[in-house]
Amino acid sequence: MAGKIRVGIWGLGRAGNGMHIPELRQFPDQYEIVAGCDIDADRRAAAQKKLPDAKIYATPEEFLSDPNIELVNVATRSPDHVKHAIEAVKAGKMVMVEKPVACRIEDALELKKVAEANPGKVYIRHNRRFEAAFSHIREIIKSGKLGNVFEIKLCRHNYQWRADWQTILECGGGQLLNWGPHLVDHALRFLESPVKEIWSDLAVVAARGDAEDHVKIVLKGENGRVVDVEISGGASLPDPVYAVRGSRGSLTSWDEKRLKLKYLAPGYPVCETPANPGNPPLEGGFGGQVNPVWVEDDLGVAPSNGDQPEKIWNYLYETIRLGKPYPITIDEAVEVVRVIDLVKKTPIRDVR
Repeated sequence: MAGKIRVGIWGLGRAGNGMHIPELRQFPDQYEIVAGCDIDADRRAAAQKKLPDAKIYATPEEFLSDPNIELVNVATRSPDHVKHAIEAVKAGKMVMVEKPVACRIEDALELKKVAEANPGKVYIRHNRRFEAAFSHIREIIKSGKLGNVFEIKLCRHNYQWRADWQTILECGGGQLLNWGPHLVDHALRFLESPVKEIWSDLAVVAARGDAEDHVKIVLKGENGRVVDVEISGGASLPDPVYAVRGSRGSLTSWDEKRLKLKYLAPGYPVCETPANPGNPPLEGGFGGQVNPVWVEDDLGVAPSNGDQPEKIWNYLYETIRLGKPYPITIDEAVEVVRVIDLVKKTPIRDVR
């Protein structure tokens, strides 16, 4: 049986301490957290309480010199992700890079060079690629019951007077680099086509820093499909998390737990009455009308592959120990950064 992967977590803040440690603990037969590193003494102490048997380091030099670490989980601040990932690879470690993979396309391309020069060393933590609702909706689209899907809208809404470093541009803050990598990755998967056009708008509505907390991105693929992404920390009434429009029906989800569908019954013909340039009848509608037979489904989210965000660690283990392909490529990660980098050029409106 393949042995456990020995992990060192670089960055013991909200991501490293609050997300990565509990996630990895769900896979005790596959991973062992043997070390951590943070420049903040309080965060080192908090991590040591959770990981009494791990070595917790104050400096990167000590951390990267630990021969017991196989995989470095980079969970430091966003602007340091590429720098720290490359340092870990140079120290002979494998790396799992937290999102955003990079804050600039130039840095993403530098990481790509390192990844290509060191096969099997660099992995990307786009964990929301494996959200259950996202996976289930992709299955429904693929089934064809909604017909030709021409538009998809993705929303993440709340209202928050946020005031930490992730609201400051100089620190790599803003929703583009927070929720942005997740939803842009979703959008590119939903698009199923290279990007042809991008329209965007950025604003700061409620956050206390100078970084955008309201993001609107509209992507149009070469195949004509449109994906509309909206991320807002300034929306007190949310829109549906998902809305999918197809030629034979639609899908919505408000909570990622239930999916509501309304679509034409399978095999039911679409109206083929030709348009008439004359006047419509005074009564009885506008001509060409038929009474469609609708199917309405209210489904619990349950993708056939059982995906959940934390399953990314299972996929990573199967790649490292069993040689299976990792489902997120460096090129896919670079494309996410490229789109975000283009959107970042949009002026930020301050509407506070």
